[in-house]
Amino acid sequence: FFRFQVWWSSSVEFEKSFTTMGIDLKAGGRRTGHKSSMKVIKTANPYNRLLIKLYKFLARRTDSKFCETVAKRLHMSRINAPPMGLNRLAKYMSKKENQTAVIVGKVTDDVRMLECPKLSVCALAFTENARKRIVAAGGECITFDQLALRSPTGANTVLLRGPQSRAALAHFGKRTSVNNPHAYDGVKPYVRSKGRKFEKARGRRKSRGFKV
Repeated sequence: FFRFQVWWSSSVEFEKSFTTMGIDLKAGGRRTGHKSSMKVIKTANPYNRLLIKLYKFLARRTDSKFCETVAKRLHMSRINAPPMGLNRLAKYMSKKENQTAVIVGKVTDDVRMLECPKLSVCALAFTENARKRIVAAGGECITFDQLALRSPTGANTVLLRGPQSRAALAHFGKRTSVNNPHAYDGVKPYVRSKGRKFEKARGRRKSRGFKV
């Protein structure tokens, strides 16, 4: 019985020593760089920085999910705030005449759409032609600070965002210092064709800067 007691007590001590083990930092046990990007404002744009402060304040003081979402999207990188064309915008806003479309991104023109309907749009930016067409149709283009005065909690608004996978992404590659020969295999070059008679200089040959 004494032997069993000694064995049991030693095994308990052994288990305790394992449960209180620390993290092996050298083996990569400590997770870094996974904190929320919303803790630090990364953009240098003073207008966007003020908008983030404004919508964080509104989200805190009004408990509005709309303001919380807008604040989160204002923090996003440009790749995660894709633009939206007028045609897609008009489609989403059909039968929503008295509501304001809200896009945390840019609104662009769409030449395939012949007639632009009357729209009330709030966005970070508008292309020149998109703004002209919206105003000419009797609509309005407003900024986020104007929207905050008009609708602090996001009432009578439709929060939209552009398509994540769009044609431009086919051309986006890696940085030019990547040495893997297959890094750019899936990247579409801005040339008419990959043939001998077409562009073969910088960006098309490894010996000329980088290859896509």
